[in-house]
Amino acid sequence: MRIALFGDIHANLEALEAVLADASTQGVTDYVCMGDVVGYNPDPVACIAKIQEMGCPTIKGNHDEDASGSHSLDSMNPIAAAAMKWTREQLDDDHRLWLRQLRMVRQIASFTVVHSTLDQPAHWNYVTNRFDAMANFSYQFTQVCFHGHTHVPRVFVKSDKVSEVPAESIIIEKNAKYFINVGSVGQPRDGDWRSCYAIYDTDHQLVVFRRVEYDIAKTQAKILAAGLPQSLAERIADGR
Repeated sequence: MRIALFGDIHANLEALEAVLADASTQGVTDYVCMGDVVGYNPDPVACIAKIQEMGCPTIKGNHDEDASGSHSLDSMNPIAAAAMKWTREQLDDDHRLWLRQLRMVRQIASFTVVHSTLDQPAHWNYVTNRFDAMANFSYQFTQVCFHGHTHVPRVFVKSDKVSEVPAESIIIEKNAKYFINVGSVGQPRDGDWRSCYAIYDTDHQLVVFRRVEYDIAKTQAKILAAGLPQSLAERIADGR
């Protein structure tokens, strides 16, 4: 199997379509969506429809949870809160129900997927270093777990100790565990504006990261036309 793992789409339809087009050229046989289908960008309905049409396993992200509820957004920063308020206004009851019913953790084949962390998936904690990753490994019962949430591709490995290795081509070694962030489709934050996703080749125990260009100017124009904060259009170009 060659499985494309992609997430943090954040309602960026142009980026999503570019990633799926690229995956189709890579011999991908299966797809897994890592959550945060909505939020920030201008196409929440179209992105939900695309994922629903694919029928692939999908997990819940924090923006999916926020979009499907009616709770206060006071804990969000003002820009994210403004975008979420707008997003809620675009969704109907069926969209909200679909987002609400997504599971936070799933095991697929021989690996696990979660949007944030396995130790407290509903707390939406961030894993940004090996010390954050240590807590997750205590709850990881498969050799490989994929996640998202930080929008930064990273690979943490546990053997005799926990370490971080470059997010490039990763061979899954038998006597180690892996906690792998697949990066972001719609709003990368590692300084590279191109969409990021990963392909897991289970036959060869190989994980490869892919970067894909998309029509960013079109997305930016749609953000501004929707009346969303201008900074959201600027940040996707900065990859921050």
